[in-house]
Amino acid sequence: MKQDATRNAAYTVDCEDYVHVVEFNPFESGDSGNLIAYGGNNFVFVGTCTFQEEEADVEGIQYKTLRTFHHGVRVDGIAWSPETRLDSLPPVIKFCTSAADMKIRLFTSDLQDKNEYKVLEGHSDFINGLVFDPREGQEIASVSDDHTCRIWNLEGIQTAHFVLHSPGMSVCWHPEETFKLMVAEKNGTIRFYDLLAQQAILSLESEQMPLMSAHWCLKNTFKVGAVAGNDWLIWDITRSSYPQDKRPVHMDRACLFRWSTVNENLFATTGYPGKMMSQFQIHHLGHPQPILVGSVAVGSGLSWHRTLPLCAIGSDHKLLFWVTEM
Repeated sequence: MKQDATRNAAYTVDCEDYVHVVEFNPFESGDSGNLIAYGGNNFVFVGTCTFQEEEADVEGIQYKTLRTFHHGVRVDGIAWSPETRLDSLPPVIKFCTSAADMKIRLFTSDLQDKNEYKVLEGHSDFINGLVFDPREGQEIASVSDDHTCRIWNLEGIQTAHFVLHSPGMSVCWHPEETFKLMVAEKNGTIRFYDLLAQQAILSLESEQMPLMSAHWCLKNTFKVGAVAGNDWLIWDITRSSYPQDKRPVHMDRACLFRWSTVNENLFATTGYPGKMMSQFQIHHLGHPQPILVGSVAVGSGLSWHRTLPLCAIGSDHKLLFWVTEM
């Protein structure tokens, strides 16, 4: 746990394309392997990976691509649907993407003959975040540089539309109370919306700009984390609308913030790819310094494994995985 915890990735998987975004499936999909999706310049790849931390007979990592989806345009974001199942007959793979052409694509596949996608159009600028409703998977929320948050049904119809005061950077759905949505704006404001009343019910202020990424802690929904400027910030929404804790972490401005799915005190941040290396850090709220620092030549995307303290990042034709202690 010393400060010189700089290290290379524990595991690496070679990829057929430059990786712009990577997402572990955060939902139980009924299979021992963990679904992972990554997006490149033209394709989305869906695969399974198993790590030696969970299976004794695996050496390092076992990765297998299940299906490659032609996308035709750079993939900027990926969100998994809770309807994805590997233990059903036939299996169901369901996810949506945001792309450089400002459109959302909803993909459905049975990993055999059925491979469909539907285009959801409406945003007039880049889409910075998208997420499925985690209970039923029947709605998608997205936020964009066009100063809106939009809710869509799976037919592609917009069911709600919130006007923001600045670009929308991140959107998260409450894991149990699915009428609650968190939207983070670039101007440093994070708002919580009641989707039934279609209005904001609470807001947090970072007092710092630009806010680039925020995340709701699913292990403890009173906690919200974000990166703004060079700092990470943590709120306890029961105590104050201002951050409870903050710390400078990235020289070249911070880029992404993600809570661990297994420990409410563990989170990861990334910096913008600088002149040489981009920084990736894992932090623990009980420790003054990062507990792990990784450097990536070009890094994009950041995702935590569903059941392990393990992070994935995309790079140039590579997926990189870091493991930390609980």
